[in-house]
Amino acid sequence: MQRTLRSLVVVAVGGLWCGQAGAATAPPSAPGIDAPELARLGSHAVGVRTLTLVDKDQADILAFDPTTGTIPRHDRSLSVVLWYPALPAKRAIPETYTDTLVSEPPAPPARFKMPGLAVRNAPAEPGRFPLVIVAHGYGNVPVAMSWLTENLASKGYVVAAIRHDDAYLSPAGLPQSLVRRPLDIAFVARSLQDSLGKAGSIDPTRTVLIGYSVGGYGVLTAGGGVLDPAGPMAGIVPGGLLAAYAKGGASSEAMRAPNVRAIVAMAPAGGSLNAWGSHGLENITAPMLLIAGDHDLTVDYASGARAFFDTATNSNRYLLTFRNGGHAIGLGPAPDEMRQHLWDQDWFEDPVWRKERVIGVSLHFITAFLDRYVKDDVSRSAYIDGLVVNSDEGDWKAAANTPWGALSPGGENVTLWKGFARRHATGLSFAHEPAKAPQ
Repeated sequence: MQRTLRSLVVVAVGGLWCGQAGAATAPPSAPGIDAPELARLGSHAVGVRTLTLVDKDQADILAFDPTTGTIPRHDRSLSVVLWYPALPAKRAIPETYTDTLVSEPPAPPARFKMPGLAVRNAPAEPGRFPLVIVAHGYGNVPVAMSWLTENLASKGYVVAAIRHDDAYLSPAGLPQSLVRRPLDIAFVARSLQDSLGKAGSIDPTRTVLIGYSVGGYGVLTAGGGVLDPAGPMAGIVPGGLLAAYAKGGASSEAMRAPNVRAIVAMAPAGGSLNAWGSHGLENITAPMLLIAGDHDLTVDYASGARAFFDTATNSNRYLLTFRNGGHAIGLGPAPDEMRQHLWDQDWFEDPVWRKERVIGVSLHFITAFLDRYVKDDVSRSAYIDGLVVNSDEGDWKAAANTPWGALSPGGENVTLWKGFARRHATGLSFAHEPAKAPQ
């Protein structure tokens, strides 16, 4: 549910956004009062701008001709929304994002607004920051993930979210997305590593891939997962095109993003299609954080995130599970315009979990994970390593006068997850497996 601000005052450090008493709604990137410690906004002001990148001479799967078996080629244009650490600005007007999502047929697409804290085209803060590539789910749009993109930018990351323009509900839409997701991710990563790296605004050697749903499949593939040319997915993609990008294919490297330091996959797709076969995920060597609900009725948990965690044995990997949670964990809270029809609301909201809570928990763990493995901040290990798997079993025998909202300090004899308030670390599990030792 969107957060109504009454007595709460939320300030984005840097002066680009303030939520004051009486304001209607807060940006979803500003977490709620019950969020764990590392979910809070960082110290950087945030800017936003939009780029257009063109991937030349690409197969146009939507134009596949079944009579001839040919796939025309075209230049693929991609809109990329860039969030970045910005210089503070007085009296700057924060962005209100607008976009559409497909409604239940035959209704037209539903238009919505999402409040933000970023300022359009704000001057960038000098510095070389890690680059984060974000891939949305099938039929989604980047601004629906502003809860994550703005928050990470405030913490010193340059975040590039790709608009994949899926042909949602078209028969060719899913086949196109299965091919294009990893290709788009790898292309944008290479392009921005080059252009922003030369400009001195990012460190191209510190690149992160984050994806939700089909975007999660995309980042697992672009991050090293090798597609199975004989699996069920090969039969979905027309013209035998997948073979060129799968194991042993002449174009398989086109799906690889260089310099990947970490991967985050939320409710990742690909398991029901056995996209990588039995061993394809063993090629991922970057640290990986998987986030999923164990009642995901869209992509399945057992054959999805859980199986990926078990089989990507060469990655130092983590699995955060929202028990009884479903698929809608990657998008922000449903805007008011999306609460009139259940189809529209279900893009955003989980039937069980309060969205503000999902966002707070996810931001906490994503921040700890990226800071540890991308910024090399070893102090963040205390937030993700050595935790009891079942959050309900965590214990903290705090002093009687400890404030109600105090956060667990972790450490000796404290098993309540570090950074969580008492009674606010329930219904979750967090598993960790190190990469297997070299043979």
